[in-house]
Parts: sequence; structure tokens; C-alpha cells
Amino acid sequence: MMTTTATIPDGYMQDAQNRLVPVGSVKDVDKARDALVREIVGKAQALRQAMKGFRDDTMGDVAAFVALSAEQYGAKVGGNKGNLTITTYDGRYKVQRQVSETLVFDERLQAAKALIDECITEWTEGSRDEIRALINDAFQVDKEGRINTGRVLSLRRLKIDDERWRQAMQAVSDSLQVAGSKAYLRVYERRDSDGKYEPIALDLAAL
Repeated sequence: MMTTTATIPDGYMQDAQNRLVPVGSVKDVDKARDALVREIVGKAQALRQAMKGFRDDTMGDVAAFVALSAEQYGAKVGGNKGNLTITTYDGRYKVQRQVSETLVFDERLQAAKALIDECITEWTEGSRDEIRALINDAFQVDKEGRINTGRVLSLRRLKIDDERWRQAMQAVSDSLQVAGSKAYLRVYERRDSDGKYEPIALDLAAL
């Protein structure tokens, strides 16, 4: 277990093997490197907290504005549901709130798969090998044992005139649940040269 900074005695530094080394035995360059990294990490942690505060404050401001705008029509809205875009009066800047939902299937997906298997078994003698391959691919799981919701939902686009198939697609729809959602905030500025919006980067790698 790593020794915490609070328990390191005065006059010592802790190395990567959790050993206490007298400061006098540590090279000056190692001390300088340690100090530099700690300074950068401290600034990064402060910046992270500032960005988190900016995100939370801005999400609250956008939600409050949406509620204020809706009041003009006698409507009430709540929460941070739904995507939206708001712009400045001159159109130079815009703010987008996007909500991404995590979708999962409940136990009713097993009923849908059973009905689909019945259809496939009956169609084996027919010319629907491509549909079998599509269905088998849709129900494959990833390394974490999760089913790709997009591939399963794509089956609903198939036009198949079979009552069991329609029941299976209804079971797929009924089994779909929202496991959670996450809101994203993006800020843009329109370029003068071509009028296109460019994101105002809040990612260090994009600066």
C-alpha cells in the first residue's frame, strides 16, 4: 500500500516502490522533475474542477432559459431532456445541448428471439439465408456480453409478412429500456470566411 503524503516524515521522499528515501540522497534533477510534475498535476486538477463547474453551471443556465422561454406559452418543461440549440441574436455563436441515452433490453428480448428462431426454422428450406445471417449477427454479444442495440433494432426495418415476426418485433420494441442518459454541451463560433461553425475546443488535445 502506497504511503500517503501526510505520513511521509520530514526530510524524506517516497519513491515508486513506496520506500522512504532521505531527501539528501535524492538527486537534484529527480527533485526538480518531481516538483514540475506535481505543479502540472495540481493545475490540471484545478482546471478539471473549473471545467466541471462550468459544465454544471451552464447546463443549469440552459435548462432555466428553456423553462423561461416555455413560460411565455404557458407551458412547463423540466429537466435536461432533449437536444436543443440556442444562438446569439447575430448568429455568430451557438450552444448545443445533446442528450445521449444508453439503451438496454430486458427479459422480453428472449421471447423475441424465440419467435424469430421459429420463423428461421420454418424458412430454412426457403431462400432466406441472408436473413438468417443478419439475425445471427444482430444477436451476437460483444466481449462484455452485451447485445448491440442498433443491430437488433435494425431488424424492425425488415418487411416480413408473418404474424410471429410481427410479434417478435413488438417484443423487441417492448423490451427496450433506457438505462441512463448523459447530456453533452458544445459551444460553436461561426467563421467569417465561409460562415461555417467551428467548435470552441474544450479538449486539450484539440487546442
